[in-house]
Amino acid sequence: MPTSEFRLLDHIRQLIAIPSVSSASPQWDQSNRPVIDLLAGWLEQAGFTVRIEPLPDRPDKANLIATLGSGPGGLVLAGHTDTVPYDAGRWHYDPFGGIVADGRIYGLGATDMKAFLALALAAARDFTARDLRRPLVILATANEESGMEGARALAAAGQPLGRHALIGEPTGLKPVRMHKGILMEAIRIEGRSGHSSDPALGANALEGMHRVIAELLQWRAELQARYRNPLFAVEVPTLNLGHIHGGDNPNRICADCELHIDIRPLPGMALAELRGALHERLGRVLVDGELKLSFTPLFEGIEAMETPAAAAIVRATEELTGAPAGAVGFGTEGPYLNALGMETVILGPGSVECAHQPDEFLALATLNPMLDLLRSLIGRFCVQDDRAQ
Repeated sequence: MPTSEFRLLDHIRQLIAIPSVSSASPQWDQSNRPVIDLLAGWLEQAGFTVRIEPLPDRPDKANLIATLGSGPGGLVLAGHTDTVPYDAGRWHYDPFGGIVADGRIYGLGATDMKAFLALALAAARDFTARDLRRPLVILATANEESGMEGARALAAAGQPLGRHALIGEPTGLKPVRMHKGILMEAIRIEGRSGHSSDPALGANALEGMHRVIAELLQWRAELQARYRNPLFAVEVPTLNLGHIHGGDNPNRICADCELHIDIRPLPGMALAELRGALHERLGRVLVDGELKLSFTPLFEGIEAMETPAAAAIVRATEELTGAPAGAVGFGTEGPYLNALGMETVILGPGSVECAHQPDEFLALATLNPMLDLLRSLIGRFCVQDDRAQ
């Protein structure tokens, strides 16, 4: 095995070996600083100028911004450093072992998406700051899996990072320029308990939720009739009734009921407008009577992403892969990078179907094609003249 390939595999193994789970549940949540510190050392050795930016009120979590070269524009290669939680009892391989078997490397984050950060560094090693007309930035973020806090912090700071961006999420080496958004909301109805023998003794929250669900299904039908995009495998926005709990005994009138929903909007559907419509419609359903309605966002949500088909990074990745830029149903940090003035494509090795699963792996055969693609993009957007911009 050539030295460069050995070093790449060793870097992937070292990243996998460091636990960096992010979770809304404190018992699972871990710091990403050891991953950030390891990457920072490698990038400094490769000639990058490195900044580590802790998240507000979270010193155990940080973003890393590493820059080679200087000036405006350039290319950002972005990936998140955290993983989802895991069930060790369902793994056949050590989740932190980076075991190579059957032409694959196994481990938590192998596909989603620690290997990409090692690939970005490996591709960058072919260049020096003197080679670059425009900067190359490697961006490593925190808490993508549990709320996008790292990307949110970057967007809130408003500091431009580059003109073009590639996020190395697993897409089977095919470019993606659009994805749906995510909105998750808890809907709570508070009634009044009483003896079930006489409905007048209470106000039944479950019956109120029945009316709410009927309205939600009607709203879903209206949204799906109004919005459609054939580039998505599921062409319409979705609204899922995911969790419900109410009451405590069959002979008591239900005093409280809570429903959790998930909405996946298409590009062009803003979260604030959707949330406003949700609150207004359901408020009308329960405007009369004793039932009280309230809402709690389960997290801030992720906007849908759409990068123009004519964007230079879209055209370049289509040319290099031979595949048209498509659309996916999962969310990414792309909307936050686009909000900073970048044009962003999602493109990486591996399959999202392998992510968040026991025995997560990345096929070794995808490493060199991804390296070649990254080297070509660096050459096009950082080395060539302004006509590439």
